[in-house]
Amino acid sequence: MNAPEKLLLPDTQALPDARGLAINKVGVKGLRYPVVVRSGKPGVPQHTIADLAMYVGLPPQVKGTHMSRFVEILELHREPIDRWSFQQMFADMLDHLDAKSGYLEMRFPYFIRKTAPVSGVESLLDYEAALIAEGESEDQICLTMELSAPVTSLCPCSKKISDYGAHNQRSRITLRAEVWGEVSLEELARIAEDEASCAVYGLLKRPDEKHVTERAYDNPKFVEDLVRDLALRLQRDPRIGKFTVASENYESIHNHSAYAEISGVGAASRN
Repeated sequence: MNAPEKLLLPDTQALPDARGLAINKVGVKGLRYPVVVRSGKPGVPQHTIADLAMYVGLPPQVKGTHMSRFVEILELHREPIDRWSFQQMFADMLDHLDAKSGYLEMRFPYFIRKTAPVSGVESLLDYEAALIAEGESEDQICLTMELSAPVTSLCPCSKKISDYGAHNQRSRITLRAEVWGEVSLEELARIAEDEASCAVYGLLKRPDEKHVTERAYDNPKFVEDLVRDLALRLQRDPRIGKFTVASENYESIHNHSAYAEISGVGAASRN
């Protein structure tokens, strides 16, 4: 007796659509998945949990996309993720979904080991990172990196008008930039911290606390100063294309934040 024939289930998504409307983005959003990210320290990849958005463009004649294939893409890419493997993941997504355009975004917490400035004690500090790939084809992929870093800012006006002391606050700097060369998340964090009044650390001893307090006092910056200094630095970088830098200062003397944002173009886009 022959084995029963395999039951062929209808593929409703592959049916034609007569409404004549293309869809810019269709796919999955809010997909949480464990990933391994290649860190700035060779041979020490970082395990984290990513929140993913994966979209493709849908032509007007096609009824729907194949949602399960987006998760299949993640299963195909279990290797440590860097800019090159992320771009390959994007290209594979277009291929598997038979799409001509797409958008791939991966957001994840990222930890960097930092050394206290005086005592030398080490600790981890958490940052928010993202990789974003988008394009019209596999040959025209734009890669964007994003990093949000906690820093300290100290008010120049408060320092100027006060007989002693000056109010400071924790701030969050966000760098978002098109990347056309080798740039690590550690380097983006370093850029943000270099232009702040002072960096922050997960662990400090008393000599370190004295150092960071005095460092911030000697390096006061308005929220406007933070974004302008960062923008000037990115403008000179030959690996950076279009960028946006923002800073939110969580005010210590107000119940609201101060905020500034500036966009520009790095040297990679001007060459």
